[in-house]
Amino acid sequence: MVCDIPAVLQAALRSLLARSGIAASSEEPECLAGDGSDRLFVRCAAADGRKLLAALPSRLNAKGMAEARAAFEIGRHLFGAGVAVPEMLSFDADSGILLMEDLGDELLYHRVRRQPAEAGRWYRQALEALVVLQVKGAPGFPQECCWDTPAYDKALMIGRESGYFYQALCRDLLGLGPMPAELEAEFDALAERASREPAGFVLHRDFQSRNLMLHAGQVRIIDFQGARLGPLGYDLAALLIDPYVNLPEALRAELFDHYCVVAAEYIPFDCQAFREGYYYLALQRNLQMLGAFAFLSRHRGKPFFAAYLRPAAEHLVSHLAMPAGKEFPQLAQLARQVAAALTNRKEVPHAP
Repeated sequence: MVCDIPAVLQAALRSLLARSGIAASSEEPECLAGDGSDRLFVRCAAADGRKLLAALPSRLNAKGMAEARAAFEIGRHLFGAGVAVPEMLSFDADSGILLMEDLGDELLYHRVRRQPAEAGRWYRQALEALVVLQVKGAPGFPQECCWDTPAYDKALMIGRESGYFYQALCRDLLGLGPMPAELEAEFDALAERASREPAGFVLHRDFQSRNLMLHAGQVRIIDFQGARLGPLGYDLAALLIDPYVNLPEALRAELFDHYCVVAAEYIPFDCQAFREGYYYLALQRNLQMLGAFAFLSRHRGKPFFAAYLRPAAEHLVSHLAMPAGKEFPQLAQLARQVAAALTNRKEVPHAP
């Protein structure tokens, strides 16, 4: 992709490379396509043949500079704790440019779509990397650098997940009316229950197949700049119910059990208690995904996200059909209504 980098940022990138002791090659920088992020990613070649990746801050997000600093500080902390993230090489506080290790181009999403029979192998490795992130990344985690919120809590669940779901999907995309009081009460009860889960672990908050890369035979974690402290089950749900891949139910169950085994190697772990709380965190994640897909496709000009609305809605329906779903009859009814409405909408191509 041809790079359209403002001259001031090009100069800042050259200066950052020089200050980092890296001689740039004569190759033209290569701009990389992103998913939901507004940041610009540029692949740079060093004179010694190394490939480096520069992340330029969002020009649309008013907090773009804070996000860039968070990516650097959180990434540096996680890498030092032995988490499978790219090494952070340098950061320019004036321009917000972050220079890091380049992990290549292969997402977990791409590998599993090409070779679905290998999914279990790679997902087990991803879960092992997740537990290391959650547990080993927690001591000394730099909450003061979090650009969004320092913790995943009830207020975030209501405002940025269930509320986001209703506004972006139900109202803006599907044209439904104001949120009924009964549904609002269910969202409050859901967030109250989910917020009771132990929350002193590192939460990525978007731990899914397009934010995991395969590099040198290992799963590596990217897009962690929104990390904060939170409960264990949320990121597990993000991976297992990820509609980009839509894992078979039997494999999800197997991977859930594998996660419990791995987590018990690091911390005292009650799998049954975890399973009970996981139900509510997975429900929160499902609502967040639907809101994000609706917002990105409608307001950010990224229509390929619309292709995942229906599978995410269908999973919401099936999740609410489980015994614990009886606590949320209004949401279950709405989920069926949303799934039916999305089924009747025109399909759009899947993401590349």
